[in-house]
Amino acid sequence: MNPIIKEISTFRKQLHQEPEISGEEKYTSRKIKSYFETLSPDEIVEGLGEHGLAVVFNGDEKGPSTLFRAELDALPITENNDFTYKSNNPGVAHSCGHDGHMAILCGIGLTLSKQRPKKGRVILLFQPAEETGMGAKDVIASPNYNKIKPDFAFALHNLPGYTLGEVVLKKGAFTAASKGMIIDLKGRTSHAAHPEDAISPANAICQLISGLQELPKQMPGFSLVTIIHVQLGEVAFGTTPGEAKVMATLRTFDNDIMANLTDNACSISRRIAADQGLECSISFTEEFQVVENETKAGDLVNEAVDNLGLQKRQATEPFRWSEDFGVLSATTKSYLFGLGAGVNHPQLHENSYDFPDELLPTGIDIFCTIIQRLNH
Repeated sequence: MNPIIKEISTFRKQLHQEPEISGEEKYTSRKIKSYFETLSPDEIVEGLGEHGLAVVFNGDEKGPSTLFRAELDALPITENNDFTYKSNNPGVAHSCGHDGHMAILCGIGLTLSKQRPKKGRVILLFQPAEETGMGAKDVIASPNYNKIKPDFAFALHNLPGYTLGEVVLKKGAFTAASKGMIIDLKGRTSHAAHPEDAISPANAICQLISGLQELPKQMPGFSLVTIIHVQLGEVAFGTTPGEAKVMATLRTFDNDIMANLTDNACSISRRIAADQGLECSISFTEEFQVVENETKAGDLVNEAVDNLGLQKRQATEPFRWSEDFGVLSATTKSYLFGLGAGVNHPQLHENSYDFPDELLPTGIDIFCTIIQRLNH
């Protein structure tokens, strides 16, 4: 095995053993920083969101700033594997492959430590809280982001269900916009023997579930509303409940359609609540923009894949899952692509998932080829 690949494979397994959920990546961030301090980069920029950091390698000549992003966070999932490096943190696991994405950037760092870019800068961004949609927003809002603001930004994500090592490309939208919608309904409780004295949200819940799921039929293009949680009152057989909560995920392939879907979802919720004599409050969480791939950045990825002779395919439509790289794609020339993790590989967010180390050299080679094109 290539010495660089062997080293970063070992490091990936160390990261896999100590996963941390979104917003709590303190140990992971420190471990990444310690790793790079031995490589003598030109700068390590901290204070990028809660625990984010960027590692900078400078060239001798003026040129573009090229950023590569990996995610620090893991998932609140109990791992169901029995290998020696399984998670040591109960109920937390790298079941999305972010440990592998970080390892790929570490491999780029090892390469750059031996040969700096000729011009411009290469920035390796380790971003917190991707899974909640908060990380990229916080990074860009941080004062220190101006120190690393790039001309180009690139990222990859492993894709189970695709041939191992196959590169999945897509022009335009790559992943969906999504957001969690929380609808709180408040009426009046009464004794269960006298429901006529209550203002119960029960009928409103039924209408909301039906009405929200019908909204995509009224929208242009792809949209989806998934009811994910409903709560009505408490388990008290002597009480007619007066409060309820409905949660749904809204999903589209277009940011403008998402805005329209959101407006319609709010309107129907308020109308149903008013018709039932209920107070209604609405909030949103885990908001993701569409990842919109830019043409010139896409050309660079496509050229790299062709130069390396890698198998590739063009996706025909965006993926329905979301990625907060969309925040970067809205502000700079950027491109997100997929790497096949194996046709029969456990899916992302499954408790038996583990990142395939066979993808480490592929990811490093693609990114380093882009660096040679832009920064040499």
